[in-house]
Amino acid sequence: MPHRRNALTPEALAMVDAIARTGSFAAAAREMGKVPSALTYSVRQLEDALDVLLFDRSSRQAQLTPAGTELLVEGRRLLQEMDAVANRVRRVAGGWETELSISVDDIVSPTTMFELIETFSGLCTGDGEAGSGGGTRLRLRNDVLAGTWEALVHGQADLAIGVAGDFANPGGIQLEPLGHVDFVFCVAPHHPLAGAPDPLTPDCLLQHRAVAVADTAQRLTPVTVNLLPGQDVLTVPSLRLKLEALLRGLGCGYLPEPLVRPHLDAGHLVAKRGPRGDRPVALHYAWRGDRSGLGLGRALRWWLDQLAKPKTREALLQRQAGRLPG
Repeated sequence: MPHRRNALTPEALAMVDAIARTGSFAAAAREMGKVPSALTYSVRQLEDALDVLLFDRSSRQAQLTPAGTELLVEGRRLLQEMDAVANRVRRVAGGWETELSISVDDIVSPTTMFELIETFSGLCTGDGEAGSGGGTRLRLRNDVLAGTWEALVHGQADLAIGVAGDFANPGGIQLEPLGHVDFVFCVAPHHPLAGAPDPLTPDCLLQHRAVAVADTAQRLTPVTVNLLPGQDVLTVPSLRLKLEALLRGLGCGYLPEPLVRPHLDAGHLVAKRGPRGDRPVALHYAWRGDRSGLGLGRALRWWLDQLAKPKTREALLQRQAGRLPG
């Protein structure tokens, strides 16, 4: 009796599929270029190996039993997976990565990122096949502050977009300027600081809760920005939740100017002069490899080509207030 695993070959699964589709052993045999007796023998061998009955022989039609139906469903899935693996292997041989992981800092515009992903997903493989980024599967991470750099340094990401700060480079990592973002210190109109004289002093701020976004770094030392020792802090996981907290008057803090501009214009927030002023923050994108692109996969090279465009970099930092379509 053949071993069960040995019996479940792609040929055996294709045979069950052909019989189910054509409705008879004879029709399936013609489709597969076999004689009916050979096909019947192969089915009996498969049934013996699995110790189940796959087809009900009491009908003139080849009717699947419940066990046969399960094998058909799972067999089709396995055949599709085999085809997918073969396609991925071929694409990797052509220079396309199997997977590309991108760490995107929370300050980066999600609208622009998804527009880039849409374009990337429409790319063709080298042999002309259409499909998601030449067969490369994207994995997107949302990180904050040192967490964006950490994801790249520790191999959790192949590309980091929105790196802020001056971190120690362990070597082999390239950085390029992404651009600058202005930050605005703001509060809700009904917050006590809204009517306080500018510039706000540290002693004044210590009396009020700050809202801060948590650094996602797990191994590197988390970055703390614009918080005073002893100040009450409400910590949230994202800039958009920080915005929500400020709109509700739950605290005060800095936010990217492109994100808060509509709310400042509408009077939902009030801009104040904080102790550090309104100095812009310099951001970068980074990847492992050399600047020439030699040795890099085609997917990573495509993303680096997009990031080299000034309009793309500007959109990534200035379209914070945009919403996803639909």
